[in-house]
Amino acid sequence: MADSQKNHTAINIESVASSFENMMSGKLYMSSNCCIFKTPTILHRHNEKAYEPNAFSIGPFHYGKDQLKPTQKIKLKYLQGLLRRSIHEKEQLRQLIAAIRGVEGEARECYAGSIKFGAEEFVQILVLDGCFIIELFRKDFNEVPRDPDDPIFSMSCLLQFLYHDLILLENQIPWLVLDRLFSLTMVPGGKSLVQLTIDFFGNIFSSHQPPIDPVEFENKEIRHVLDLLRLSLLLPFERDYSNGQHFGWQPLPCATSIRAAGIKFKRVSSSSILDIKFSNGVLEIPPLLVQETTETILRNLISYEQCYPNCPPRITSYAKLMDNLIDTTRDMDILCESDVIDNWLNPDDATQFFNKLYNDAYVKMFYYNELCSRVNEHCRRWWPRWRTFYIQNYFGTPWAVVSQVVAAIFLILSLLQTFYTIKGT
Repeated sequence: MADSQKNHTAINIESVASSFENMMSGKLYMSSNCCIFKTPTILHRHNEKAYEPNAFSIGPFHYGKDQLKPTQKIKLKYLQGLLRRSIHEKEQLRQLIAAIRGVEGEARECYAGSIKFGAEEFVQILVLDGCFIIELFRKDFNEVPRDPDDPIFSMSCLLQFLYHDLILLENQIPWLVLDRLFSLTMVPGGKSLVQLTIDFFGNIFSSHQPPIDPVEFENKEIRHVLDLLRLSLLLPFERDYSNGQHFGWQPLPCATSIRAAGIKFKRVSSSSILDIKFSNGVLEIPPLLVQETTETILRNLISYEQCYPNCPPRITSYAKLMDNLIDTTRDMDILCESDVIDNWLNPDDATQFFNKLYNDAYVKMFYYNELCSRVNEHCRRWWPRWRTFYIQNYFGTPWAVVSQVVAAIFLILSLLQTFYTIKGT
C-alpha cells in the first residue's frame, strides 16, 4: 500500500475538470449543411490517386499545395475574361465578392472540420474557384469565346485533369456559391448551370446515356457538383427505389455462373447506369463506360454516401453488385461481349478495379436485394442450366448440330424398328 501511494502522481482535479469544460464549450456538433468531407483513411488507402487532385485545387482543402499552384494563373485568367465581358469590371468584381461574403458563414458550414482560412481568404478562394468553374463550363459549351492560347482547350492533358479534379469529394465548393456567382454573370440566352454541368460531364458514366431533362432537378436540393452527378443517376427512377425490401443482402453469382444458368445479359437504354432489372431469364443492364475517370467518380460517390448523414447507399449498392458480377477477366469478357460494359482499359486492370471498389464500404440498405433474390432463385432451377449446357456443348457448331440431328434420326429409326419387330411377333 505504501509503495502504491508513493508511485501515485498527484493531479489537480479542478485543472483537469476545467480543461474538459473548455473542450466541451467548443463546437461539437456537425452542421446540417455539412456536405463536403475529407475521404476517410480506410477508403483513401485503397487508391490515393482517386481522391487527390492532379492539377487544380477547388475549395479550401487542397488550396496552397505546391504542385497545384501553377494552375492558379489559369483560374485568374478565366476570372479576368469573365469580368472583361462586363461594362463595369471593377464594380462587377466587388459585386461578386459581396455576394459570397453574404453567404460565407453558410458556405463554411458545408465543410466537415475546421477551415484554416479567415473570412477574407476563404471568400477569395470561393470567388476565384467558382468563377473558374462557371467560365470553364461556358467555354466548353461555346457560350463564351475561348482564347487561342487557352491551355485547357489547347493542351488535352489539362482538360483530362479537370474531368478528374472536379469530381473529387475533397475538391468541391458549395452549389449555393456557384449558383450566386452564375446568377450575377448570366450570359444572354445561355443554358442553366445544371444543364452546363451535366453537358460537361456528359460521357462520364456512359457514352450511350440518353440526355437528362434539367426540369428533373427542379425543387431538388443540390449541394455541389459531385452531388448533382449523383442525383443525375438517381432521379430517372427515383420512384422505383421507394418501394421494395432493401434490408439484408445476398451475393449475386458472377457473370460466368449466371450465363451457365441460362440467364442472358441484355444491354438496355436508360438514363441511369443504376437501372438494372431482371425478368424472364434476362438481366437487363444499362451500359457502363469504363475509362480513366470511372474509378475516380465511383469511389468519390461511394465516399460521399459513406460520409453524408442518412444518405441512401445507392451507388455503393451498385458497386457491390458489379463486384459480384465481375470476379475474373472471363466475367469482364462476357459483359463486354454483351455490350453491357464498354471497356477502354486493360481487362485485368478493369477487373481488379471492380474487385476492390467496394472494399471497406458499408451498406446498410442493399438496393438490389430483391433482384439478387430472383436471380439466385432462377439459378437454382435445373432446366435452364441443363438446357444451356446441352446447347453450348452439343449445338455450338454447324457440324455439332448436324451430328445431333443424324443421331436423333437414327434413334427414331431404331425405336421404330424395335416397335415393328415386337408388333410382328
